[in-house]
Amino acid sequence: MAGRGEGRDFVEALARGLDVIASFSRERPTMSLSDVAAATGLARPTARRLLLTLEELGHVRSDGGAYTLTPRVLSLGTAYVASLGLWEIARPRMESLVGRTGESSSMAQLDGSDIVYVARVSVPKIIALRVEVGTRFPAPPTSQGKVLLAALPADVLAATLTQPSRSGLRAHVERSSEELEEELARVRARGWALADEELAPGVRSVAVPVRDGTGAVRAAMNVTVHAAETSTQRLVDDLLPMLQRTAAEVSEDWALWQRRPHVEVDAGQT
Repeated sequence: MAGRGEGRDFVEALARGLDVIASFSRERPTMSLSDVAAATGLARPTARRLLLTLEELGHVRSDGGAYTLTPRVLSLGTAYVASLGLWEIARPRMESLVGRTGESSSMAQLDGSDIVYVARVSVPKIIALRVEVGTRFPAPPTSQGKVLLAALPADVLAATLTQPSRSGLRAHVERSSEELEEELARVRARGWALADEELAPGVRSVAVPVRDGTGAVRAAMNVTVHAAETSTQRLVDDLLPMLQRTAAEVSEDWALWQRRPHVEVDAGQT
């Protein structure tokens, strides 16, 4: 992973530290020094120094040579979400939507060719995939991913799709580039996307865009159902309109939040 920076001001040490954090996953929650070195392509002495630094900062803990991330790592992601004000704004709207539909709802943003969940309100139902804030899935087989990909300019979309997924998950249904292009064209035309057991068996969802104050698509919001319980027709006819209203309300709230007066106060003067 290391050695890919080209800019004069690129800080390789920082990139390597982030590589170490990103090497941990649901499939690899605990790793040895050798595991981390292999996963990141770093020399063992370099991986060791980075792990010890992250441990001193509180992002990693060790036990008998086994390393795991700590909850403090969440601050790296939640700081981004908090800076947008998106979760704080969306939560009451999403909770209301889930209360009306009886189904889980999430918001995700694009990271390379993956989506990353940044907000979620769930109901206790058994589905094929466990989802929580920070979960990463390949974008093309997901309804949220289709919405976000469809919003990209053509050149950015092409470059994005060349990036390998870092989710560690393969889609249940693989589509050709031509099929994906046709699907994204439909998403652009109608303003919403459907994923029908494409990511995993039994998982069906519909998603719509969430826009910022400039009208740009910055996130996608979905409703997820169990395919055995909820038909595609009910998902689209009954739940999609409620989702669209909720996403529009969140977008409007977010635009107002972005236009709010903002004044920084020196803590030493309070």
